[in-house]
Amino acid sequence: MVNSEAKTPRERYRAQVQAEIKERAWEQIATAGASALSLNAIAKQMGMSGPALYRYFAGRDELITELVRDAYRSLADTFAATVRTGSDVTALAHALRTWALDDPHRYFLVYGTPVPGYHAPDDITAIAREIMAPLLDACARLPEDRPATPFDEHLEEHRDWAEGHPAPAAVLHRALTFWTRLHGALSLELAGHFTGLGFDPARFFAAELHELTGSPE
Repeated sequence: MVNSEAKTPRERYRAQVQAEIKERAWEQIATAGASALSLNAIAKQMGMSGPALYRYFAGRDELITELVRDAYRSLADTFAATVRTGSDVTALAHALRTWALDDPHRYFLVYGTPVPGYHAPDDITAIAREIMAPLLDACARLPEDRPATPFDEHLEEHRDWAEGHPAPAAVLHRALTFWTRLHGALSLELAGHFTGLGFDPARFFAAELHELTGSPE
């Protein structure tokens, strides 16, 4: 990474404009969703011509890629910071929830409905997989007291997503269960589906963690 002090004035100006474009993009996403993202609308808001803005991002997909990359990197860094404290799978779960609640639009961009016509490049997938490594490590430290399942056997032959992690299939299964159940709870909470039901979503999230780990709620 280039140190900001080492950048030329032109490079600093370009970085500032790109940052403002991304801020405007997040505002659009918050208002109308990622599928409605318009570089021309952003250019108009910034007092620029369309062609001028395209000097900073070649198109909608490139801008979405930068937003997705920033989102995944933010979560990866959050998990890395959590792991540095020696925290367990419960701490990772709460870190995920805090990260999601801090910016629901960022959460839904990467874990919500895919943007029609958009395909993330390979490096985005690599960051997403990087997020799974701390989870797999944490799940590997949990006691395993259940019998093997047919899906465990299936995972022995379908573990490319784990990027060579040495965890046995039972741990992979536990990590997938952890990931899908907690994301399910978060997605419903952030989308407002728990509103009016009369229970505390934080308590429900804690109850899910208890079911998954056996830890106190």
